[in-house]
Amino acid sequence: MCTRYWVDESPELRPIVEEMRRSPLSARFRERTGRTLSFGEVRPSDLAAAAASDRKGQRAFFPMKWGFSGKSLLLNARAETAALKPTFRECFERRRCALPASWYFEWEHTRDEKGRMRTGQRYKIRPRGQEVTWLCGLYRIEEGLPVFVVLTRESGEEISFIHDRMPLILPGELVGDWIRPDADPSSLLERALTDMIFEKG
Repeated sequence: MCTRYWVDESPELRPIVEEMRRSPLSARFRERTGRTLSFGEVRPSDLAAAAASDRKGQRAFFPMKWGFSGKSLLLNARAETAALKPTFRECFERRRCALPASWYFEWEHTRDEKGRMRTGQRYKIRPRGQEVTWLCGLYRIEEGLPVFVVLTRESGEEISFIHDRMPLILPGELVGDWIRPDADPSSLLERALTDMIFEKG
């Protein structure tokens, strides 16, 4: 499950974040919620940069808050079942986004002698050979402002010892297809990246 990720001051990511800081939507978030765009570690309920289609169908970046409101804040959705769940179905069909990151964090999950789940070492994880880690998500509008969840899938073999789930991550060249409202998202799921580099962090 993805509940933390990192946006570094890299040449690839800094222009996106700076653009978001100048966005009128960022100003609206600040005025209505007091939230400002996160840089560095991004946590649930933070404001983050997200790629999505604009009204002309072109890729653009928007500030969005992490988490769908409900009985509790919904942070993730399973890619395998999002198209079937009432909460996510319409978003999966038409409102998809991608979150640019340097890497995401995951804590190693193990069971103790009594079978209870324990969390241990934290790892920084990113796809091999990619300059940007594009976390795939869904978004909707709540009280006039966009909010998102991160899609997850079964972990790749190399990192399954850390956790059995990981974010759905696509290569950069497929992000434009992913966010297009008229695209078939199911056809892109099988092209998700699972070859990850990880280190303790």
